Amino acid sequence: MSEPRKLEVLRAIVEDYVHSREPVGSKALVERHRLGVSSATIRNDMAALEEEGLIVAPHTSSGRIPTDKGYRLFVDQISSVKPLSAAERRAIAVLLDGSTDLDDVLERTVRTLAQLTNQVALVQYPRSAKTTVRHIEFVSLGPRQVLLVLILASGKVEQSVIDVGVPVGETMLAGLRQAFLAGVHGVSVGNLSAALGLVPATVPVEEQDVADKLAHGLAQLAQAAREDRIVLAGTANLARSNGDFPLSIGPVLDALEEQVVLLRLLEQMAQDSLGMAVSIGRENTHTSLAEASVVATSYGAGENAKLGVVGPTRMDYPNTMSSVRAVARYLSRILAG
Repeated sequence: MSEPRKLEVLRAIVEDYVHSREPVGSKALVERHRLGVSSATIRNDMAALEEEGLIVAPHTSSGRIPTDKGYRLFVDQISSVKPLSAAERRAIAVLLDGSTDLDDVLERTVRTLAQLTNQVALVQYPRSAKTTVRHIEFVSLGPRQVLLVLILASGKVEQSVIDVGVPVGETMLAGLRQAFLAGVHGVSVGNLSAALGLVPATVPVEEQDVADKLAHGLAQLAQAAREDRIVLAGTANLARSNGDFPLSIGPVLDALEEQVVLLRLLEQMAQDSLGMAVSIGRENTHTSLAEASVVATSYGAGENAKLGVVGPTRMDYPNTMSSVRAVARYLSRILAG
């Protein structure tokens, strides 16, 4: 069996199984695909593929389905990620345009990707350690209560209400805001706590206690901004794929609830020459995802965060990869703009 024909037969089996969810037999391959050989030759080719562990018979006398190893060889042979159609690109634009802030952008992003792929979509928040402070705002909510607002250059907004211990007026808050902005504007989140600690010494002595409390509150917001988070959408799509998880869909749902698991997985996934990262079945380091596949790619100027989908190994990999890459590129443009 020649290598090109082996890959062609494997491709046909993967495509038919993804489409039909039924084991694929030699007769069906001959009828649906122009492979240029007889049904008997196809049966021999399928036997060779089975010996290599690329396909398997789920039941006696049944057709064959791809194994994790077979899907991996199929994915590795994808030489380019095809672009989405004009209609699909317009759909992405309609769904994502008009987003108001980072939270809204990411929520729309995962909803869009889930609709395009019929899988569970996930996006990792941009890491904020290197992003810088764009603005700080203090808003009086009462005699002693102040709303702190921290706005980062990435578009991320963190806010909280603190008690500063003593009554503060608008004039004092305005002066303190200017002092903090002078001290921390353009400072990276990773260095923000140290910069905040220097600000109280620059204000009048009678305002330093309040400044200390404001600095502590802003430092807590900076820490919250650095926490890695993931946004999910389309979990209900797994229910429609329940038959693709022979053991149970439960472990996959458990993994989706454990953000630490997903974050670690995304960190470990290396991108290929196409800029895509694909982890199939037991390639996933977490056992609860042993019957699932993950397709992801980086986004953003620093490409320090990923977005992607989680679904069964019986996945339309070419179209999924196209959708993931297209949405990632659109998200990058929105964040850059």
